[in-house]
Amino acid sequence: MSERVQVTIDNAIATVRLSRPDKLNALDADMFDALIAAGERLQTDNSIRAIVLHGEGRGFCAGLDFSSMMGRPELMQKMLARGEGSPANVAQRVAWIWQEVHVPVIAAVHGMAFGGGLQIALGADIRYVTADAQLSVMEIKWGLIPDMSITQTLPRLVPLDVAKELMFTGRIMSGQEAVDLGLATRVSADPLAEALATAKLITTKSPHAIRAGKALLNDGPDMSRADALKLETALQVSLLGSRNQMEAIQANMMKREPDFKDPE
Repeated sequence: MSERVQVTIDNAIATVRLSRPDKLNALDADMFDALIAAGERLQTDNSIRAIVLHGEGRGFCAGLDFSSMMGRPELMQKMLARGEGSPANVAQRVAWIWQEVHVPVIAAVHGMAFGGGLQIALGADIRYVTADAQLSVMEIKWGLIPDMSITQTLPRLVPLDVAKELMFTGRIMSGQEAVDLGLATRVSADPLAEALATAKLITTKSPHAIRAGKALLNDGPDMSRADALKLETALQVSLLGSRNQMEAIQANMMKREPDFKDPE
């Protein structure tokens, strides 16, 4: 794992820390590689039940480090390359991989979340932000469009006209406004502590049901009504009578903590 990203695992919670504080965790080629590697590692670890993303130092992520990419066309070609097993290219997968992992991902955002940094946060399932955090779909400032999976995240969170206004202007919004718009989940004085607390609560639930719930809400809205309803049924049938579902019932009836088994 690159020093750009630090992964720690404690009690089934993986904490993924962007660790380039001297550059406000700006995204260079090594950061791209390290984030994807972290996601791929956690995607195959069935002992993980929740993931928390956060940035070291004064901010979450200031976006793309243009200076590290300038004059290096081979890096830009690499960003557009698609890997196996994902519809996303390298640049997109840095944010989209957090939707590809099977467990809930919570982003704890403070300071800046600009451009690519915001798109990484949007790739999480839940976002806790400080009231004074600064968020921006900033690519228009550089004469670009956001291209790190934003088509699959932003329009699911806010109305289309709001998404367009944010994209066309690149204006900076506060954490509080982001919550008001629906872009973030909740304002928190300590997003990292709250994210870890939520992750801990998630670990007390059936991991099979949690994974099924993420799949249902990720995939169902894009399906036809008939297919979405079939998906509900199929996922529920896979849970009914399973070892973890029966353990949830018994633990509730006996008023004890459940002992859930990890997916195989």
